[in-house]
Amino acid sequence: MSREIILYIATSVDGFIAKENDDLQWLEEAEGEGDAGYSDMYNSIDTIIMGKRTYDYVVDHIEPFPYSDKKCYVFTTSQSGENEHVEFVNEDVVAFTKKLREQEGSKIWMVGGAGILDAFMKEQFIDEFIITVTPHLLGSGIPMFKGNNPYQDLKLVNTQRYGQMVQMHYKVKKEAK
Repeated sequence: MSREIILYIATSVDGFIAKENDDLQWLEEAEGEGDAGYSDMYNSIDTIIMGKRTYDYVVDHIEPFPYSDKKCYVFTTSQSGENEHVEFVNEDVVAFTKKLREQEGSKIWMVGGAGILDAFMKEQFIDEFIITVTPHLLGSGIPMFKGNNPYQDLKLVNTQRYGQMVQMHYKVKKEAK
């Protein structure tokens, strides 16, 4: 049994996860309610995967580092080693994650960014999609999904309204073997 990977992410109605300059101010201004299921998702994981741009954004905008109680891997070509919060990984994200999925542990949260998500979509690595749609039309920016992804059949687990936001929770239907 391999560990599951969760995508817990917010998007604009037109499918963007950030503006071109990584600006997320629009997301912070969204009228939500509670924590939009974040605590439940966060308590179900023990490992976090993110790219360097996402990590830099978190470090620059959130104090203290919000994931210090989880094993956190940051994929980058510009840093190596580790610091008090994360381990920098200079390996192929797909190969590394295949090994990680076979290790003991809870679910894995793929935080971002778009490049890692695209690689995971191409490999059908995401087992659970928790997508929160905010009341914005950004018009342009960083799309949640890039093109040419394989077909996947999803099962709707839940929908939930959080203020002006709507969250859709899907699990990938697994083919019988």
